[in-house]
Amino acid sequence: MSGLLALLDDVAAIAKVAATSLDDIAGAAAKAGSKAAGVVIDDTAVTPKYVHGLAAKRELPVIWRIALGSVRNKLVILLPAALALNELLPQAITPLLMLGGCYLCFEGAEKVFHSLAPHHDVEVDADFDTKDPEHLEEEKIAGAIKTDFILSAEIMTIALAAIPESALWVEAITLALVAIMITAGVYGAVALIVKMDDIGLYLARNARLAATRALGRGLVIGMPKLMWLLATVGTAAMLWVGGSIILHGLEVLGYGTLSHLIHDWALAAGHVLPQIGASVEWIVKAALDGVFGLGLGLVLIPIATRVIGPIWQRVTGK
Repeated sequence: MSGLLALLDDVAAIAKVAATSLDDIAGAAAKAGSKAAGVVIDDTAVTPKYVHGLAAKRELPVIWRIALGSVRNKLVILLPAALALNELLPQAITPLLMLGGCYLCFEGAEKVFHSLAPHHDVEVDADFDTKDPEHLEEEKIAGAIKTDFILSAEIMTIALAAIPESALWVEAITLALVAIMITAGVYGAVALIVKMDDIGLYLARNARLAATRALGRGLVIGMPKLMWLLATVGTAAMLWVGGSIILHGLEVLGYGTLSHLIHDWALAAGHVLPQIGASVEWIVKAALDGVFGLGLGLVLIPIATRVIGPIWQRVTGK
């Protein structure tokens, strides 16, 4: 009888620990998700451009496939990789993130360069003309998932850093919760954004109240401008996040002069308007990170297109 009571007491203790762990996981997931909020906003702003130009009936299926790719990025690749690197080779995390930051700077700078100096690439245009819509859609999805991978890597790294040191399984479950919550939030918002014009069209045609029909017409008229704004914000977000990743990585590696200088400039700008000092400081720092990202990206364009691209083409045939 005493053995049974001891066993029950052990079971109760284990259940209490498990319940506490679940509470800790939920709290850590919420904290980690909030820490990664900035990159989440970037992810939401970047994604809609990948469905721009597609037929309306293909928008939601494409978003769904990108969302599945994002979940796969986070849960199948990045989660175990982040945990393994954190345990076995933590010093490799910063250089890998900096490579991702370079890619974001390159992609953002390339879009800025093309908008300021529009030009046609004969090979690209010919390739574009020969591809059927299904092939182009597949390329858009692949490009979106590739960009998502880098943003997701930053999200998962920030989330892991925000989790208090705990058992490996607790960290794994917490990261999985963060990944699922963030992916659902980002792609749910993206789906709503890209279908807003269809919602507006339905309201304009079928709503009973004049005010609701007017709202629908306003949505239809305003959505192209909103999509342009989101594409612009998405490009700026790539440069900001990419630049901040590189600057933070340099600081971690012991080359923090530029990062400290930007911090001091932002702090000085915040002191000019103390009533909104924190907001001004954040805006100035983000802007300077973005300017740095743009400059780095412009330097990387010829390296990527004249050196890395041809080498990659010879090795892979793509």
